[in-house]
Amino acid sequence: MGLRTSRRVGIKCATALAAVASMTLALGACSLGDETNPAEALVDHFAEALDKQDVGGASSLTSYPNAASATIGQMFDGLKAKSVDYKVSQFIGLDDSSGFFTLDAAWDFGQNRSWSYSAQGSVRKLTTGWRISWDPTVVMPELDHGRSVHMVRTDAPPPRVLDNTGAVTLAEQTINAIKLDPSAMPDPVKSTTELSKAIAPVAPLITSQSLMQDLVVAQGKPITAVSLRDDDFAILEPDIRPIPGVVVEKQPQLITADRRIDSPLVGALRNVWQANRDATAGWAVQMFQPDNAPPTQLVGYQGPPGPDVPSTLDTKLQLAAEDAVVSVAEPATIVAIQPSTGAVLAVAQNSQANDKGPIAFTGLYPAGSNLDAIKAATAIEKGVAPQDVKPEDVMQVASQLGLGVDYKVPGLTETTGRFPQPGKGMEPVRNETPANDGVMVSPFGMALVAASIARGGAAIPMIAFGQPATTEAQLGPLRGDVADKLRALAKDGVGRPEMASVRAYPDVTGLPGSAGDDQWFSGSKGDLAFSVYIQGAEGSDAAAKMSARLFRAMSHPSE
Repeated sequence: MGLRTSRRVGIKCATALAAVASMTLALGACSLGDETNPAEALVDHFAEALDKQDVGGASSLTSYPNAASATIGQMFDGLKAKSVDYKVSQFIGLDDSSGFFTLDAAWDFGQNRSWSYSAQGSVRKLTTGWRISWDPTVVMPELDHGRSVHMVRTDAPPPRVLDNTGAVTLAEQTINAIKLDPSAMPDPVKSTTELSKAIAPVAPLITSQSLMQDLVVAQGKPITAVSLRDDDFAILEPDIRPIPGVVVEKQPQLITADRRIDSPLVGALRNVWQANRDATAGWAVQMFQPDNAPPTQLVGYQGPPGPDVPSTLDTKLQLAAEDAVVSVAEPATIVAIQPSTGAVLAVAQNSQANDKGPIAFTGLYPAGSNLDAIKAATAIEKGVAPQDVKPEDVMQVASQLGLGVDYKVPGLTETTGRFPQPGKGMEPVRNETPANDGVMVSPFGMALVAASIARGGAAIPMIAFGQPATTEAQLGPLRGDVADKLRALAKDGVGRPEMASVRAYPDVTGLPGSAGDDQWFSGSKGDLAFSVYIQGAEGSDAAAKMSARLFRAMSHPSE
């Protein structure tokens, strides 16, 4: 029996002597040889295979490869470690056919998360040779038969998202996901018809036809028909539960406290909220029992609660903007920004715009006459006639207004515009830019232009207080005479005949714009800047009327 603390190396020496007649010749030779016995070598190979996360290789060295493969495979899949290091810290040969060993394991999960322990096992000489006597505790002491191990995330109670008054605007609640399982529906048409009828009071746009189409696309997998708040589900449950194929799953979800709020800004705020959760999340390695008993935590810690997210959303203004955009049948958006802070106060789209995606933030449309005022301001800055300004000079002034600037707004996917030849910190030209290389602008970008004119320099946008955008663009205040020119043009803009409905509200200034049938109005009123966009507008005063509807809804929110 031997105790192994390091690999044993022996030295064999052989000396051959030959005597012939009166002379003696001595020949000697020495060689180094590895005397590690096969049982120790087996344990070393086992540790090496585990280090490589080679499930098949490690399992083949055990007495029960199939069972070992299942357990070791689950261990690696469940822990998803960045790396693992098994080392043989002790080997004791008991006799010619058995031995005992200790493995020291060190798991690295990344992000300063690690776990170390020791596991023990034995080896036996079988008819097929030396093998690790398989038991799950060979690789992890607590990993008994039937148990599974997992790396899990741990979170404290979730934070809330607040509006700019401190009221709760988004909070995590339990949502009832109403699913349809094709395998449990004898008659899909009957089930989809009954379900669409049952949920019609809260989801009138979900029809039997739309559900059938979703089932076809899912190719036999369950689909989520609708997600219901608890109060809605409590009313509709008696009609929903009996429908063949209906499965109800309760899921936590971050939803608006006021169900009337419908904005692309909500998705962006969810991203900020999630980043908050991720930054404070803890972790744990937990052992799960086969009888569904509560898991046992082996290592890790509970994440601390994250702070509430102070969003820039103005609930009253948001509802007013939603009221305004639904006043037209064409795709329409409103983006409102506070010039003094860059806070995005409200973003609204009607259903026609929603069908195209979050176009208020990411839609790009020909700039058209929106550039006229910027060209006039460029002429003032360069001291030339408006017709003599260079495109690159216009781009420079536009960037001082935030247009075309490549902002990185935490939580938000957005674009401000595209220029044919962007400079550092400007939005890159993408394939979707028209072949004529015309300037493209977004509703978000034009709202920033309005805010920057009111501010006298580029407004730095944000959707959560304390988390302003960053950019590589070199931004600064507008030259005084340039700012004065833009403000004068904005004041003159509301004097146009098509802007009559806006003039009913004092202190409104702005720049009307158009590109084909698309209409814009980008203006300000006090510490509020906004951009109204209507695609394919009916009538030359459509943008003005929508702006007036916004101001009326702000003044009389109940009307």
